Amino acid sequence: MRLFECGTLVPGCAWHTRAEDDAEVVRRAVDHLRGIHGETVIRETMVAHIKSRIREEAVAAE
Repeated sequence: MRLFECGTLVPGCAWHTRAEDDAEVVRRAVDHLRGIHGETVIRETMVAHIKSRIREEAVAAE
């Protein structure tokens, strides 16, 4: 599962999302940035920043 934590991009924001693939994570993150943080224009550099912060979610040991 892929994970993005908005606080890695916007300090203080606790929002995060998980999805099977990076494209869905980016889509959700862009929607979040528009709706919550008021971003009206999402440039390629912003998408690159989001992508660079997506990571594989650690799986807890059972």
